[in-house]
Amino acid sequence: MAKNPNAYKLVAQNKKAYHDYFIEETFEAGIVLVGTEVKSIRQGSGSVKESFIR
Repeated sequence: MAKNPNAYKLVAQNKKAYHDYFIEETFEAGIVLVGTEVKSIRQGSGSVKESFIR
């Protein structure tokens, strides 16, 4: 079966936030990665620990 070109893959999720806080509303956010971040995400070792959104 061919892959859907419009589909995307979840690469990171902040599990600790769901454990520490009661989440009432969620947002999807896109980011632009350059340099070494791209390599770590592709390898599956990306982390959103201690991350935030403005």
